[in-house]
Amino acid sequence: MRIATYNVNGVNGRLPVLLRWLEETKPDVVCLQELKAPQDNFPLKAINEAGYNAIWHGQKQWNGVAILAKGEIREIGRALPGNEEDQQSRYIEALLENDMVIACLYLPNGNPAPGPKFDYKLEWFERLYQRAGNLLAFKVPVLLVGDFNVIPTELDVYKPERWVEDALFRPEVRRAFEKLIHQGWTDALRKLYPNETIYTFWDYFRNAYERNAGLRIDHFLLSPELEHKLVSAGVDKEVRGWEKSSDHAPVWIELK
Repeated sequence: MRIATYNVNGVNGRLPVLLRWLEETKPDVVCLQELKAPQDNFPLKAINEAGYNAIWHGQKQWNGVAILAKGEIREIGRALPGNEEDQQSRYIEALLENDMVIACLYLPNGNPAPGPKFDYKLEWFERLYQRAGNLLAFKVPVLLVGDFNVIPTELDVYKPERWVEDALFRPEVRRAFEKLIHQGWTDALRKLYPNETIYTFWDYFRNAYERNAGLRIDHFLLSPELEHKLVSAGVDKEVRGWEKSSDHAPVWIELK
């Protein structure tokens, strides 16, 4: 079973890229972030014609998350618990037909830091920690998947000294991610490739993709029930080089 995550950076504007990638790689389940489309403007017809069912949580102009699946998919919730005033579309949770729970998330960027946006990021992270703990307590297979906007270690960024003050790499954020991992989750890519340089994002500026000056900020966290089922993982880096592509590349894992 192949599960992928892809920050599409605008699902309608980059629909040809998304559909081409789906056709070429045929993942079973896909988590999308940054739809940048209101709820009634999601390209469901095209997604269905590509062979996928979908649930999504849209938002005009910003954010937005979706889960696509070749099989049945049932929505569990479309907001991260803990703050009823939070209207940003950053989280959606579903039950797949094999009784696996998958949460697709788009964690706040947090810049500039310090400041209100950074405070929101840390508050969101704490709510994610609480929800993740509740999911673990069910003792069922669970995946936390998406754009975490976190660079976990120096290995995950080109020239880490340039990112010391950035909200993606500040100590508070890295500690929050480490705290989440220690709750009982497995970072899938690092389990298979503990010492390799792996990037999932390359900025549009300064020829970052051509220089491979990237970041690893798109992650798969596996519950203990799934850790032993992980057989492979990778990044479809070449997609980042396609015309009118997102600044992220699709990331995937395979479970037996």
